[in-house]
Parts: sequence; C-alpha cells; structure tokens
Amino acid sequence: MKTAVFMGIIFYSLTILIHFLIISKSMPFTWVNGGRSESFAEQLPISVINIVISIIGVVFTLIVGRIKLYKYKRGITVICWFFVVLWSFGFIQQLFGTPFEKMVCSLVLLIGVISNLRMAIEKK
Repeated sequence: MKTAVFMGIIFYSLTILIHFLIISKSMPFTWVNGGRSESFAEQLPISVINIVISIIGVVFTLIVGRIKLYKYKRGITVICWFFVVLWSFGFIQQLFGTPFEKMVCSLVLLIGVISNLRMAIEKK
C-alpha cells in the first residue's frame, strides 16, 4: 500500500506541477488539452480546475494511506475504482493529444491509474 500511496502522490504532484507551469506561462498552453485551447484565458480555468482536483486527490490518497478506515473500506474502494476508470479514460485521451501529452502526460496518467488500481485491490 505504501508504494501505491507514493505513486499517487507523485502522480498528483506532477499534475499540479504541469498546470502551475502552464499558469505561470513557463510552458505553452497549447501543449495540453489536445491543443484545443484558443487562448491562455480559455486554458486558465481548465488548469485551475485540474489543480483543485489534484489537491483533492492528494488528500484522498493520504487519507487512504495513513488511516486505517476499515469502517469505510467499501466507500474508499468505490472511490479508488472511480479514479481508475477516470484516469484510464484520461490516459486514452492523452494518446490522441499533442506530442507532449503523448510522451509525458500519458506516462503521468499511467502512474495515476496504477496507483489507484493498487489502492483499490490491495488489502491493508
């Protein structure tokens, strides 16, 4: 379980980093979102929402990894499976995106899929 939590923290940290680089204009906004964003103003809310989702994901991952919530095990497992499906769908989308998404973001999402899958199936 420790490895899955560590991978989850890496996944969410890299996601936050990518979107902070976009917000700070250190990385072109055209590299993400399949290159569909017409302007920085259009990409900004998407990056902010992704950062918020990633922060929620980090908190959830830390809760799963640190606290023994046997009472809530079923709910935690359902949430982990939801994230597995969500990040798997995102992984597939990245494969149809920009070269940056194909080479970098797809690998980051694969880490997210694997970490949530391990958290969903592993016993504490």
